Amino acid sequence: MRVGGFRVLSRSLIRAFSANANHHLRSKTYHISRSSYSTAAELQPQSSAELIKIMENRLSAIEHRNAYLQRIIDQPETSPSEYSRANKELQSLSDKMDLICKLRTIEKEIESLKSLAGDCEEDKDMQAMAYEELEQAVKEEQKLHNLLLKALLPKDDADVRDCILEVRAGTGGEEASLFAVDIFKMYERYSLKKGWRFDVIDVTDSNMKGFKEASAAISGADVYGKLKFESGVHRVQRVPITEKSGRVHTSAVSVAILPQADEVDVQLRNEDLRIDTYRSGGSGGQHANTTNSAVRITHIPSGLTVAIQDERSQHMNKAKALKVLCARLYEIERCRAQNSRSKLRLEQIGSGDRSERIRTYNFPQGRVTDHRIGFTHHSISDVMQGESLDYFIDALLLRQEMDAIADFTSASSH
Repeated sequence: MRVGGFRVLSRSLIRAFSANANHHLRSKTYHISRSSYSTAAELQPQSSAELIKIMENRLSAIEHRNAYLQRIIDQPETSPSEYSRANKELQSLSDKMDLICKLRTIEKEIESLKSLAGDCEEDKDMQAMAYEELEQAVKEEQKLHNLLLKALLPKDDADVRDCILEVRAGTGGEEASLFAVDIFKMYERYSLKKGWRFDVIDVTDSNMKGFKEASAAISGADVYGKLKFESGVHRVQRVPITEKSGRVHTSAVSVAILPQADEVDVQLRNEDLRIDTYRSGGSGGQHANTTNSAVRITHIPSGLTVAIQDERSQHMNKAKALKVLCARLYEIERCRAQNSRSKLRLEQIGSGDRSERIRTYNFPQGRVTDHRIGFTHHSISDVMQGESLDYFIDALLLRQEMDAIADFTSASSH
């Protein structure tokens, strides 16, 4: 409700907001239960007094920089090169400035509403309406704080890229190979649900029609940013189809998510590549072939090798192999440049051992647990169909955001 252009809340809500401002976002361990997890919005971090102070310093710096650049633009004596640089930087600040202007407007409104509530203590109806308006204004202010905080946090430029999915059977023999099929198809269903394109690059079958290894290119909006935390070892606990006594076995499948590389990211020199061709088919291929269509490319400086035999055309297999090789080399360079991960991609995919797990799929109990965030979902069929995978992905992205906030607070306070 609005009164004279104002909005405002109950005293209890004002006290709640004030108490909220003392909440400290320094812990880096987050346990998310299914009961509390329904939407990411419900888990948005609340602004602490320290965080608001740090943000305000950053926002003031942006405002001053924006005003300075605007003065350069407005000066007739500004050279074309200076004008171009200033205008480009102004454009980069425009989204943040739009949010800052909205925040400044709502801050003024909140102050006016608080003043109104204090001035009309004898008019209880007017005071009640003022508090009601204040409640909405405070919620809007918190929303703008969250949006600005996201805008200020460091971003991974690779998040907007397409990705390469690699799945490999680990410990568990044929059962691991069969579960590799399930995991590969889970990501395929999830991709289709998201409207992404899922192109199989290569599949190496096992004796029982499982997958020893399988890879795919996934294309769409912010694919790598959504899937990057799926890398690691996925453990399965279930009764294999080969088990006669009904005993539950534990197997493991390794998953790697690699951002796809552009030509400018990785430059491959012909002298650094050894390209071998051979005949596909047999236990390692999906179809028999009488020509040397399979391609193996070795990057001599790094020792990385990619073999593709999924297509009947040698040209197409070579193109796919180069795409995978570029993605692997790009990920290694990213890790080396950022120095933000303790393991390179080859270590990240792991050996497939049971102990290197990020997630467990327990079929007898119908549950899936992500061990990094302590989150369990109790409908394993929905997860395997790609329907409930967002619960895990959104929770992992939220934890990344909260970790970044904690780092943001820590770095800014020193």
